[in-house]
Amino acid sequence: MPSEVFAHEVHFMGKVKVTKENSTGRNTNFQDTSNGKNMTRSQFVKEIENGNYRDYHVRNINGVKTPVSNPNGKKGDNLG
Repeated sequence: MPSEVFAHEVHFMGKVKVTKENSTGRNTNFQDTSNGKNMTRSQFVKEIENGNYRDYHVRNINGVKTPVSNPNGKKGDNLG
């Protein structure tokens, strides 16, 4: 594996938790628990799309780009 690829992989961000929901229950704000970074939904979506959070992907839910954690079979690992 080329060193520049390896160097990028060690910089992936960590686990993310939801810090705020709107009145309909949509997750609106998030925090990366590894570094304390706070993000809005759209900021987190951009980070995922840029490849910075490999354990998450983006789904279109009711016309809104929505961050979701990748399935791994562990119920406790879901965003929430």
